[in-house]
Amino acid sequence: MSFELKRQALLKRIYQLSNSSFEQLAMDVYAFQAEHCAAYRDFHRYLGINPAGISNLYEIPFLPIQAFKSHTVQTGHWESQRRFESSGTTGQTSSKHYIRSLSHYLINTIRGFESFYGELAQWNILALLPSYLERGNSSLVCMVEEFIEQSESPLSGFFLHDHENLLKHLEACKDSGKPTLLMGVTYALLDFAESHYVPEVPGLVVMETGGMKGRRREITRKEVHQKLKEVFKVDKIHSEYGMTEMLSQAYSKGKGIFYPTKTMAVLTADVYDPLEIHFSGRRGVLQVVDLANLDTCSFIATEDLGFVFENGAFEVIGRLDASEMRGCNLMVEG
Repeated sequence: MSFELKRQALLKRIYQLSNSSFEQLAMDVYAFQAEHCAAYRDFHRYLGINPAGISNLYEIPFLPIQAFKSHTVQTGHWESQRRFESSGTTGQTSSKHYIRSLSHYLINTIRGFESFYGELAQWNILALLPSYLERGNSSLVCMVEEFIEQSESPLSGFFLHDHENLLKHLEACKDSGKPTLLMGVTYALLDFAESHYVPEVPGLVVMETGGMKGRRREITRKEVHQKLKEVFKVDKIHSEYGMTEMLSQAYSKGKGIFYPTKTMAVLTADVYDPLEIHFSGRRGVLQVVDLANLDTCSFIATEDLGFVFENGAFEVIGRLDASEMRGCNLMVEG
């Protein structure tokens, strides 16, 4: 079977995915990418691993996320429709994720969101994502733009630094008859919350996307959520887990416990032995299987420390420090 026919067959199975078929599909995607993704193939060669000897998800080597900074991660040969870039910090190299099909990304994100929250057409979508809007090429902004369009609500929109306009829209949402999603980067939500009296909005969901982006002192998620709950008068704060290098997301409806969407699974690896993989019950470095990444790499070793529960949910508990990262990223240092 030709490369394109294999890709189309795998893509069809991804769209028809059920929980019972995830592992077998993941193994088939693995075989496809180990053969056709040059960066991933080189990673195997560096480790001395023969893909033919891999028989289950525990044995798969996960590509260090740093590879998206040092390599073009691409399965097959094609022209990209879009390039997503990470924000990074000053002086750091940004990750670059080349997107073969923008519609594939958008379809996947819509299906993922709606599986947790219902149809986007039922929502007002308010977005407070200033740092992402300012730098451009953000996968998050691209996703939220589509969410806003799909909501078909005149109240939906982005609010760069215009807090007064956001406040007006929140007031208007009170009488809209729709629930309202306020999605924001953490520091911007805190800035807004600390400088305005926010009215109680029926059906309001506040969703933080994480990160202070160097704008504020880092505080714990528990502290962030407590502040936001008080100001927005909600019982819990929702969260989104995603990144430039992933085309799928996970969502938390409170307490920082994330549930992956259907095309995603999360495992852990030992901090000092990244090839020792565990499905659940162990703290370690989060390893993401993202089947939506069919055209790049679906097996990514993140730099997040976390815990995976037996039901597949997970918690993020920190980040690797520089010394720990060396053990995971030897391939991409040279």
